[in-house]
Amino acid sequence: MFTRRHGLALPAALGASALAAPALGQTRSLPHLPSTMIWSVYDVGSAGYVEASAISDALGRTFGTRVRLQPSGTSIGRILPLRQRRVSHAWLANELYFAAEGLYEYATPDWGPQDFRVLMGRRNSFSIVATRESGITRPEHLRGRRMAWVPANSSVNIKIEPILAFAGLTLRDVQLVQFPSYVASLRALIEGRAECAGAALNTAVLRELEASPRGIAWVQLDPNNAAGWAAARRAVPFAEPILETVGSGVSESNPAAVLGYRYPMITVNADTPEEEVYALMRAVHETFDLYKDVNATMPRWAIREAGAPPMDAAFHPGAIRFLRDLGLWTAESERWQEQTLHRNEVLRRAWAEFLPAARSRNLEGEAFAVAWAERRAAALATIS
Repeated sequence: MFTRRHGLALPAALGASALAAPALGQTRSLPHLPSTMIWSVYDVGSAGYVEASAISDALGRTFGTRVRLQPSGTSIGRILPLRQRRVSHAWLANELYFAAEGLYEYATPDWGPQDFRVLMGRRNSFSIVATRESGITRPEHLRGRRMAWVPANSSVNIKIEPILAFAGLTLRDVQLVQFPSYVASLRALIEGRAECAGAALNTAVLRELEASPRGIAWVQLDPNNAAGWAAARRAVPFAEPILETVGSGVSESNPAAVLGYRYPMITVNADTPEEEVYALMRAVHETFDLYKDVNATMPRWAIREAGAPPMDAAFHPGAIRFLRDLGLWTAESERWQEQTLHRNEVLRRAWAEFLPAARSRNLEGEAFAVAWAERRAAALATIS
């Protein structure tokens, strides 16, 4: 198997971490756990890289498993090696949803909906941040307001839509003010060039907004508003409520009820052997105490939280078997899994029918993407 053929070095990504590698004799074996693995991850310095480093270090200390991290700053750079089986696992964010659905850069003849599976993923938080002086605190307050917008930032933009949908709004109901980058869109609030923008709550630059005279506020999503959450999930099925206490403008005594999503998600190809996935799930779970204190968000890798849907793709059967063995895979989890598998099957079948016809019409570029968007929408409309 691929993951056992390559001799790799354990990354020294944690620097002067309290986690130290043990003597070889202290490690123990775990059946079917690969002795070597390559993981594609986000860039060095990102949260995803730090977390993958901490967990890979724990696996090395406990089981002697050697992991090489392969960082990339692009979505394709993390997913293509997984599809080509040059890496065994990818640590992904919403690019997994884009790949599974055939969206954005995956709406091309070389891609289309992909068949990947998730092992587990850490909960993260997102909402629309606003200046306190704007008075924006609920999604219905967004109508007609100036929203900073980065056209190329698909991972942010895809999460703005469910927040608007929560109040029956769309992008047509706000004033989009374009900026070239994510950081520029958030600085626009400090500079008074916009009133709100989509953001993860732990984004560092938001500390400046919090300390500025304009102040900081978050659009809050009532976790008990069933109709609002149903509308949000129609926009993106991975949306979930989360009460966030870590980040700018929030604390244990001042939490924010916002949109939850998963980043990073440990992802594999659908045909990865079940025994291997089961073994890695067990290894990550059993080494939790070694990495849980690396930073404020690592406790969210606890299996009870990180092994529950929703995710951006369906769970791998090996992951489900491990979660069942722990009594964590519920009837609700199974319903979500079946719905997600059905959705992915419908989209891949639609793609298989669409692609030959598109090629016969010599569709390329934007024309190809528009035609697929129409076919995709028609396919999703058939799902009850």
